[in-house]
Amino acid sequence: MNAFFVNVDLAEIWLATVDTLLMLGGSLLFTVLFGLPLGVLLFLTGPRQMFERRGLYRLLSVLVNALRSLPFIILLIVMIPVTVLITGTSLGVAGAIPPLVAGATPFFARLVETALREVDRGIIAATQAMGASTAQIIVAALLPEARPGVIAAITMTAITLVSYTAMAGVVGAGGLGDLAIRFGYQRFQTDVMIVTVVLLLVLVQILQSIGDRLVVHFSRK
Repeated sequence: MNAFFVNVDLAEIWLATVDTLLMLGGSLLFTVLFGLPLGVLLFLTGPRQMFERRGLYRLLSVLVNALRSLPFIILLIVMIPVTVLITGTSLGVAGAIPPLVAGATPFFARLVETALREVDRGIIAATQAMGASTAQIIVAALLPEARPGVIAAITMTAITLVSYTAMAGVVGAGGLGDLAIRFGYQRFQTDVMIVTVVLLLVLVQILQSIGDRLVVHFSRK
């Protein structure tokens, strides 16, 4: 086994894992901060909703669908000037977060919209009848009732971001994906490739397990 994993540098694997976790954590935080309000807005302005605005909903849908349909590897390259403007670099963890957020936010927003549509309309009507404001309806009725769906959406988005961070290695973003490309693929070091793939699989399994447990916990009546 030691002979087979001769190219594996544990210190480098550890640093790449930390970079991946930093990219995942930073991009997931901003994705939720931007995507949750966008998802709520899509829901509220959608067909047969409280604040139906067909023009605004169509505009938002076009923008969201356009970003969702753009392959992430292309988005990485297209956003390099914007990334440099925001972070001062297009490399490393900082350079990866803006395109990661841009790629995941529309995906997460659609999932939030879907989760909110599952909320019983009677609950919304009852909250309105009690004289609640729009903010109170969102905070006290919509989001608490849709909490399991929103948590599931966060879990799916986190797993998607793991694959995005791996692709970000193509443009020098660092992390496990960068290690797999530079050493596992370009230098034909199969042992490094296997270790990075296994670590990414383990990370996905951990995220899915945590998400499933939270969904079950918050689904209890």
